[in-house]
Amino acid sequence: MDRDLLEVTVPQLHALYAKHRYTVEQVTRWNLDRIARYNGIYRSVQTVDVEGALATARQEDADKEERHAALWGVPMVIKANTAVKGMPDTDGWEGFAIPGHAFIAPKDATVVSRLRAAGAVIVGITNMPDFAASDTNRSTAFGRTGNAYDVRFSPGGSSGGTVTAITSNEAVLGTGTDTGNSIRMVAGTSAVVGLFPTRGLVSIAGIAPLDWLLDNTGPIARDVTDAAIALDVMAGEDVQDFKTAGSAAKAQAGPYTKYLKADALKGKRFGIPAFIFQSKGTPLQPETRAMLLLTIDLVRKAGAEVVIEEDLLPLSFLEAEKKVNTGLYRRDGAMQWLQSFGPEEYKDDVQYKKATGRSLPPVFTGVSGSLDDLVETASTPPSSTACMPPDSACVASDRSHKQPAQAVLKEDPSARQNYFGPRDAMLQQYVDALDRFHLDGLLYPTAQMPPPDETMPQEGKLSGGPHSETAWVNKIGVPAIALPAGYYPNGLPFGLEMSARPWHDGDLLGWAYGFEQATRLRRPPVLVEGGLTTAGPYRQ
Repeated sequence: MDRDLLEVTVPQLHALYAKHRYTVEQVTRWNLDRIARYNGIYRSVQTVDVEGALATARQEDADKEERHAALWGVPMVIKANTAVKGMPDTDGWEGFAIPGHAFIAPKDATVVSRLRAAGAVIVGITNMPDFAASDTNRSTAFGRTGNAYDVRFSPGGSSGGTVTAITSNEAVLGTGTDTGNSIRMVAGTSAVVGLFPTRGLVSIAGIAPLDWLLDNTGPIARDVTDAAIALDVMAGEDVQDFKTAGSAAKAQAGPYTKYLKADALKGKRFGIPAFIFQSKGTPLQPETRAMLLLTIDLVRKAGAEVVIEEDLLPLSFLEAEKKVNTGLYRRDGAMQWLQSFGPEEYKDDVQYKKATGRSLPPVFTGVSGSLDDLVETASTPPSSTACMPPDSACVASDRSHKQPAQAVLKEDPSARQNYFGPRDAMLQQYVDALDRFHLDGLLYPTAQMPPPDETMPQEGKLSGGPHSETAWVNKIGVPAIALPAGYYPNGLPFGLEMSARPWHDGDLLGWAYGFEQATRLRRPPVLVEGGLTTAGPYRQ
């Protein structure tokens, strides 16, 4: 089974099923055994659903239909901020795991419903940092997740549990969420594929918000084909998510596998945004710059042209990012989620405090101080922008500074001034740059630095994870994908990210597939079963 199932893809797995080589239960048990074997050290899976996964597997084995749905018999993991009915929805925070007051999801998130309908077998819930507000994967609910290539190093956050599970072959596919880089940066640290779809192509209903106007969800896989298959299942309009309205008419038509052609990069033209080299936040590290230049050569060898110009989206583009003010609406998103997907015990922050004696923290609600001081509307933006996730400093900043007055988006007369207008202007800058330089898309590293060693101080302090310069993607909602693009000298992965025009998700997947087929750079990690960082038993 190890020979057949290590690094198995969805099409390969379905071929094994068609030959009756394995049952779904056998494959599911194999993945559950992998979790049992490695989760004590890597800590990727917060909650393992042995009983539920095996029940689903047996049900599917009893299905005698000749044709099955797209993900039939495919073991999957779901990130801990995404509702799976009957399972803990901790959002990484120990405050949602209090005995007697734990957040047990009463129903599935929209994407989970679609994955189940397509035949996916959910084997577990993956670890994540509290509220997804970090570039590393430390959780007060479950502890630290390590990088599968070296457990001492960071897989990044906040979808670090999912990437470590997929890289470790504990599941075939997984879900991630992304508020500022949390699918793409972590995929880059772990040599897997992480897709950020055009915002609105996939519903986020049922996913705990960090900043609901920036949040997104997408698949994490070991190759582009599996990501495309998963996107077909996950995509679709949903009345619970206003951004999905009309998406079927805007998006490139599926199935997304039809865009996957080995020569998809030939004749294409990409640019490197200048701010990647100019950033004053986290400067591009020399090792990462060297890897990026090597990768550019690979893209050119695959038939594409790559443009590097000082005036192609310089730092002024990131200045425009600061004008997109979403912090005003953080509580709005948090309360919508609790109302629709929270347990009966608490449907808002007031009920949560009454039930537990604790307050939901400002990083989640946007509210600092007493709830009695809450201002329900705001007509002007604050003098400075709210802390923008998923920077690890965000949690500390949210706790120490007064939050902006909170507003309800659909009731705020200044919503266009605060959010919609600046977002549209920033998106126009992006499209104009592609037009001016005659570009199909952009290329850049998934992070500005290699994954850091989390057992050693970094610059005199605890590591905050590998930081990136990619949160602008969330502000404008364009599709982007992270790909395995080689390895640093110490053996840790380097990731390449590609972005495209809005709603061109099929083209983006095609380019990614062309790069993957031309380079075939992914190699699986060599896992260990013990060591100094062993974290103890996992939750059953």
